[in-house]
Amino acid sequence: MGEDAEEVYVANGYESRPAKKGTVDECNWFEEEIDDNLKFSYALNSVLHKGASKYQDIALLDTKHFGKALVIDGKMQSTEMDEFVYHECLIHPTLLCHPNPKIVFIMGGGEGSAAREVLKHNTIQRVVMCDIDKEVVDFCRRYLTANQEAFTSDKLCLIINDAKVELEKREEKYDVIVGDLADPVEEGPCYQLYTKSFYEQVLKPKLHHHGIFVTQAGPAGVLTHKEVFSSIHNTLKHVFKYVLAYTAHVPSFADTWGWVMASDQPFTFNAQQIDERIHERITGELLYLNGEFLVSATTMNKTVYESLLNETHVYTEENARFIHGHGRACCS
Repeated sequence: MGEDAEEVYVANGYESRPAKKGTVDECNWFEEEIDDNLKFSYALNSVLHKGASKYQDIALLDTKHFGKALVIDGKMQSTEMDEFVYHECLIHPTLLCHPNPKIVFIMGGGEGSAAREVLKHNTIQRVVMCDIDKEVVDFCRRYLTANQEAFTSDKLCLIINDAKVELEKREEKYDVIVGDLADPVEEGPCYQLYTKSFYEQVLKPKLHHHGIFVTQAGPAGVLTHKEVFSSIHNTLKHVFKYVLAYTAHVPSFADTWGWVMASDQPFTFNAQQIDERIHERITGELLYLNGEFLVSATTMNKTVYESLLNETHVYTEENARFIHGHGRACCS
C-alpha cells in the first residue's frame, strides 16, 4: 500500500483508496454499508483483532470517536462509548415492568453486556445465556474487559447452542426471555428466531404466567423502521395479547433503534414507579434509563406510529425481511 493511500476496513477485509489532498497523516477507516447508496465511516486508531467463526465474521476495532467497537458480519454491534444506551434499553424496561424477575434466559448476548445489566438486579437468581457462536463468546470474554465480572458470576449459566434447540429441550420456565440477537440478515445465523412460529411454538411456552419477552428489533428511524422493526412488532401482536414498542437513539448506529416487549399480561407503569424500582432493585447507577425516559420512549413519531398501526407483514421463514447486508453462510 503506497504512501498516498489510506486503508478502509470493509466486511471482506481491507481496500486502499487515494488519500485526500492536503491530509498530513494516513487514516484507517471502517466503512459500514447501510444501503446500496449509503455508507457510514468510522476513523480508526487500529484493528485490534479480526477473524471468522463458523457463523460470522468478527472484528474488534479501536475507533477514534467511539473507542473499542465490536463488528460482526460488517455491522457495528456496540462500542464502549455508547453500548450502555442499547443494553440498558434492552434489559431494564422489561425487568422493571416484571413484578419479581428471578430467572432470565438470554438468546444470543455473546458479548456479555446483556448479562451484565441483568445481574445488576438484586431479584435475579439465575441467568441462562445461550449463544450459538463459541468463537464470538470466547472473543468477547478475552477482549471486552468491562464484562469480565458478568462472565465469572455464579448466577450466570453460559450455554453454547442454538437458542431454539436449547429452549425446546429445557423444561424450566422463565420470568423474562431476552432476544439479544444479531440483526436478521440474509444467510445470517439467527433470522429464524424472529419468526411467528418460533415465538408461538417455542418461546412463549417457556415463559411463566407473568413472563415477558423482549427483543431488539432493528433500526426504528423515520426512514428505516420498515426494514424489520414494524414487522417484528406486528408478528409479536399475532402471538401475545400485549405488545409495547419503544425506541432510543444510539449514536454509533447513527440511527434510532427499536425494541419490543410482549406479554399476555398488560404493561402498567408510570415514571415514579419505574424510578422507585430502579432505586429498590438495581445495584449501581444506570447511565441512561430512568422512569421519565421509559415513558417517553414508548411514544412514536407520527410516521412510525402509523406504520406500526398499519403493518400487515408477519415474519416467517418463507417470508422474511432482512437488514441490508449478508451474513456468513453456515459451514457444514
